[in-house]
Amino acid sequence: MPKNPNIKPVELKLRPVETKTEIDERGAFQRQPNHFTTPFGDGENDLKAEAGRYRLFWARGCHWSNRASIVRELLGLEDVISVNQVGHSADEKRKYGWDFAYDEDGRDPETGAEFLAEFYYRADPDYTGRTTVPALVDLNTYTVANNDYHRLTNYFETAFKPFQKSDAPELYPEELRSQIDDLNDNVLFPYVNNGVYRMMFAQSITAYNEAFKDFFTTLDYFENLLETNRFLFGDYVTDSDVRFFVTLARFDTHYYRNLGPIKRSISEYKNIWAYARDLYEIPAFQNNTYFHDIARGWDTKKEKLFVDFNSRFADDIDFHAIWSQPQDRKYLSKTPDQKFLIRK
Repeated sequence: MPKNPNIKPVELKLRPVETKTEIDERGAFQRQPNHFTTPFGDGENDLKAEAGRYRLFWARGCHWSNRASIVRELLGLEDVISVNQVGHSADEKRKYGWDFAYDEDGRDPETGAEFLAEFYYRADPDYTGRTTVPALVDLNTYTVANNDYHRLTNYFETAFKPFQKSDAPELYPEELRSQIDDLNDNVLFPYVNNGVYRMMFAQSITAYNEAFKDFFTTLDYFENLLETNRFLFGDYVTDSDVRFFVTLARFDTHYYRNLGPIKRSISEYKNIWAYARDLYEIPAFQNNTYFHDIARGWDTKKEKLFVDFNSRFADDIDFHAIWSQPQDRKYLSKTPDQKFLIRK
């Protein structure tokens, strides 16, 4: 039951399956659009940034939501936007989507919710899509205010600026916004972030090969760019670097298991691999990257004759040590010891 007695319970629906509801006639994966996309801004109907009003729900394995948790910490919004993680319980709960698997009683301690879906159906009883993260929930109404992973970090960077810590980095500087948006929307999203899912969910070899080509051609482009650029836009970390990192962190760790023969692992790209480790040095990236959860094995009981690699060995791998191997990227920058643009 909701902790607020004025909030009514809702009826849950079964979670749709991507490979049944988001595949086109060519066998290609077409990701569902975000449903709650009202922007934060100054318009009459826009959402308003307020301290303490919103709660961010995200999942350790989900890179769409991982980037929101990283940006929240980078900007020092921990006391402004509360947070909790969702997961999947190993029982009948899974059929309703994300639940509060990490909480002792299986309920979010702030709202009393048992499933993320409760916030979705309370906001729109007719909602029929998957209930996804990140979900920014309004604590006044226990409804999803925004689940637009395309723009949520940008709202943290702009609308929530008055609440950021005094030395918060400029992840979305005005002079670069059009270029950042272009890279995010037209390269990183279709070919990298969603590119891995286009491969993993493809139901035809033609669709798979198209996604495969898009992904690895784009990695080749970034490998060349990062030969001379410390970060995607030069000397400083931007919103785009967060978006690239969360996919890189998952490829060799998890995604590879759902693909056929791959062109190269991330660790085989000299510049990209060093760049990823340069980002991982930053505490907010480390604190919000749960490698052992990302690499979770499929067969925890290990009773089958053939058990996947991660089920057998992931718990024994020191991912932190691997990702903390030294790299010498800082000398590509005019400000070697400063990774962020800080404007006082």
